[in-house]
Amino acid sequence: MELILERSYHQEGTHGTLFLNFRFLCFTIELPWLGNQRSKSCIPEGTYELVARYSKKFGNHLLVKGVPNRNLILMHPANYAKDELLGCIAPVSELTSIGVGSNSRRAMQKILSLCHQVFERKETVLLTIKSTGYEFN
Repeated sequence: MELILERSYHQEGTHGTLFLNFRFLCFTIELPWLGNQRSKSCIPEGTYELVARYSKKFGNHLLVKGVPNRNLILMHPANYAKDELLGCIAPVSELTSIGVGSNSRRAMQKILSLCHQVFERKETVLLTIKSTGYEFN
């Protein structure tokens, strides 16, 4: 299964729209693009494998594997990119302002449900991140 994340870049944060087979799943929020700086920037565009992960802090969530020069990049619930993310991706149900969304846990559950069906079949989940072609400052 391949999820497609189409991004638009802003000074205060990065917004995305997540699709599966051209079908809208949810929006995403991330930190702004700052040259892939650890804990300060969203990750580079590219294709990454997602795997299931659990922690006390986030419960069930996803690990983004193979990010250049970064580790422990996650997809986990968060509604405020600047306050709650260190380079990770947060699914949200709505975008409310730059780097801010709402109902992240609900959006995360939707993605986890789809991914776990694929994991149970011992198949791979890929995340391809690309630009919408629009940049905002």
